[in-house]
Amino acid sequence: MDASAESRVGLLDGFALERSRGGVHTVVEGLPRCAQRLIAHLSLCGRPTRAAVAGELWPDVPEDHAHGSLRSALWRVQKIVPGLVDVSGGALGLATGVRVDVWEFREWAQRTLDPTADVDGAMAPESALAGELLPGWYDDWVLLERERLRQLRLHALEMLADKLAGAGRHSEAVQAACAAVRAEPLRESAHRALVRVHLAEGNVAEAVRAYRGFRDLLGYELGVAPTEHMEALMSRAHLGVLEPRPPVPS
Repeated sequence: MDASAESRVGLLDGFALERSRGGVHTVVEGLPRCAQRLIAHLSLCGRPTRAAVAGELWPDVPEDHAHGSLRSALWRVQKIVPGLVDVSGGALGLATGVRVDVWEFREWAQRTLDPTADVDGAMAPESALAGELLPGWYDDWVLLERERLRQLRLHALEMLADKLAGAGRHSEAVQAACAAVRAEPLRESAHRALVRVHLAEGNVAEAVRAYRGFRDLLGYELGVAPTEHMEALMSRAHLGVLEPRPPVPS
């Protein structure tokens, strides 16, 4: 089997590269930062040209210097992990068969966000609940993708919570909604998803508790009240008169 088919790149919660031989998994050690950046960039950007990669990874040096740095990084990757990177037609990309946790996450999120897709098998994989993309990396191409993936994760978890609640899988739905709330505590749509799950399960007290907790947090942190969407959700639930809001801090 091609060695590349046994490789897996991890970018969520930090860079990692694993290889598997005969069922034995090993973490690849000794990759210099330039090689890690090259692998990470190819994992996120598909098959860019050599010139595009050199310009993106070494933007502050002359072009010939950037291309020299790219050649050095490629040599280091090929020496430590032969076959991981495919170089052909003036473009660079990860070899066929290489797995990337971000790719697996994107595929899951797209299935989950499809309103016509069945909820069976839709539970979030580990990658959906993992931390941010390449923490501690501040390249522009990382920052942009980090925010995009963060938004994708939040929307997918909220959709998953609604789908699971609709299928009567309330325990799993609560877990998905809580994961969205933990990822972004001030995000109202995540809290609305949690309230909807509690109401779907008939847990009115839990719904009120979740609402009040968010309302108080929002007032304390931002000095604002929940939107009319949250208020309408609670009103439609016929929960009666809720206790008065605490005064918004001045």
